[in-house]
Amino acid sequence: MPAKIITIANQKGGVGKTATAINLGAALAQNGIRTLLLDMDPQANATSGLGLEKKTGGSIYGPLHGDGSAVQKVIETEINNLSIIPSEVDLAAIEIELGQQPDYLIQLRNCLQPLQQSDDFGAIIIDCPPALGLLSMNSLAAGDYLLIALQCEYLAMEGLGQILAVVEKLQEAGANPNLQLGGIVMTMFDVRTNLCRQVVDEVRGHFGETVFKSIIPRTIRLGEAPSFGKTIFQYDGLNPAAHAYKSLAKEVLARFDLK
Repeated sequence: MPAKIITIANQKGGVGKTATAINLGAALAQNGIRTLLLDMDPQANATSGLGLEKKTGGSIYGPLHGDGSAVQKVIETEINNLSIIPSEVDLAAIEIELGQQPDYLIQLRNCLQPLQQSDDFGAIIIDCPPALGLLSMNSLAAGDYLLIALQCEYLAMEGLGQILAVVEKLQEAGANPNLQLGGIVMTMFDVRTNLCRQVVDEVRGHFGETVFKSIIPRTIRLGEAPSFGKTIFQYDGLNPAAHAYKSLAKEVLARFDLK
């Protein structure tokens, strides 16, 4: 059975997107799903967030040029069932270079096909950069499901409309007609503020059950964990954010029929 590719995106930075990629990946791995995290952000926050250093030649930059394969870039993390294709600074150059290639929107999909069709993984999670450039476009064109990390703040809905418009354009252009909005994860929830509750209610009012029941709280420990190269489960397994990501993983398992 082919691996399900889940693209986590939001063109706005600082919304909990990479934290969701790391901790959802780790939570799926804890549930026995062999998971691959693909760091497509040149800032490499998912890479460093798992305690790995950026290394020249370690990213998917080469395979996107036809130099080697994505399979060769996979490395295991210290978390059982969780592997990663790390990022590096060179990946930033691909934004310009991809546009000069034929079928420039589906280069990543072609690179990932051998990994997706192998029996090595049940899920591939792509962490996009915080921009709707060619790296994010390729990540969306490669995905089966789009998972949007949406912060609980007033302007959240504006960014949501933008990314959904891009998805519609990719579908209409034939780059990925099968891409589905897999779900919206509400992040950085502060239980002390009425605004957060109002934003959640508004998003659920518009998108209904597309919004996951699990809400990721804003906690100091969740913010600290990446600076130590650890998931929230490694850093503070009893933290409310750890419980939230475990709950989210169970929803994702059921919704996307991961095996």
